[in-house]
Amino acid sequence: MASTTAFKDRNLIAVIGDERWSGPDSRRQDSITGLLLAGIGHINEHQRKNFLIVDSSKVFGVFHVIPCSRMSPETQISAIETAFQEFTQRKDIAIVLINQHIAEKIRPTVDRYQEAFPTLLEIPSKDHPYDPSKDSVLKRVQKLFGE
Repeated sequence: MASTTAFKDRNLIAVIGDERWSGPDSRRQDSITGLLLAGIGHINEHQRKNFLIVDSSKVFGVFHVIPCSRMSPETQISAIETAFQEFTQRKDIAIVLINQHIAEKIRPTVDRYQEAFPTLLEIPSKDHPYDPSKDSVLKRVQKLFGE
């Protein structure tokens, strides 16, 4: 069993979440704003953030604001994968939250992740309800119990 000293510095939650404007009244439909308002946002001494905001018009957080008109869908997926890799390799992050519909965009990368720390949790968003059949962690648990 690993000692607690290996985990004592893991005190942050990282988020890869959605944000977008929707509807005729331009209501905000997002997961990340609520989490940031709750206080999970952090910028370390190297100016590295613990969140990536993904929306239909731009990707920012870990990266500079990039208008989607100049960015292909592959570039956006690449940015999400890069953030996922960074968050799962950082020693100060204990939990990585990712909206399930965003995890679907990088599903092979998410499915390959097998580490206990940081723990990976797929969460629903307002527009995309949770689907247990797509959750890689739940699939591993079911396999472990022979379901």
